[in-house]
Amino acid sequence: MIPGFLPLPRNRTPRPMTIDKRQLPAAPGQIPHFDPVPRGTNRHDGWTEDRQRRFIEALSVTGSVKAAAHRVNMTPEGAYLLRRHPEAESFRKAWEAALSLGVQQLEDIALERALHGTEVPVYSYGKLVGSRIKHNDRLLMFMLKNRAPTRFNAQGQVTARRNTIGDPALATELSRLKRKWRKEWEADAAAEQARREAEAAQTLNTKLERMTESWLEAMSPRSRRLYEAYCRSERLDEVNARRRGE
Repeated sequence: MIPGFLPLPRNRTPRPMTIDKRQLPAAPGQIPHFDPVPRGTNRHDGWTEDRQRRFIEALSVTGSVKAAAHRVNMTPEGAYLLRRHPEAESFRKAWEAALSLGVQQLEDIALERALHGTEVPVYSYGKLVGSRIKHNDRLLMFMLKNRAPTRFNAQGQVTARRNTIGDPALATELSRLKRKWRKEWEADAAAEQARREAEAAQTLNTKLERMTESWLEAMSPRSRRLYEAYCRSERLDEVNARRRGE
């Protein structure tokens, strides 16, 4: 078994790997009340008041104008045109508030993945055999730089530290986290090394098998019979040696 990944239970059909994309809608009161942009005609396939409200709600969830527009069967270009309407001041404020909420949710998801990693599939001979947790150190440093810019610079280096002198509880917690993160990194590195070694061994075995097949095919019938007789004799010698305890 390759260390660092979870094998599939026996007699279980592998399920396709999916990424959890669930996002929570904005809580009541987070998006300010706004007056929909007045329209000259009330077309059922246009920017109706209901569609404008649903667009703002979708924007607060996705953090993407394009995705939110598509959720209400409209185009992002149409959304931007609506935003530039002379009477869209209230709509623009709601837009900004919803966009901030959406981006916040995306940041939370990114931080979750940076801390706990993401599940990726593990294949053996072209078949899904399990999964493992992969951590993204670059994503973690990016989140640290943006969440704590006064402590981390653009290269992810620590620029300021909180003094733990006189705070043994904080010092103990930091030490615990460092040990935890170190173990996770070592486990991930060991799993990656094992994966590479398994792939190299598989490639080498495949080449040796092909070479052996080509070698046997090039033999004459007589040489093939003699070689097979030699292999049988060698196996018989091994069996007799084990019986004698050699």
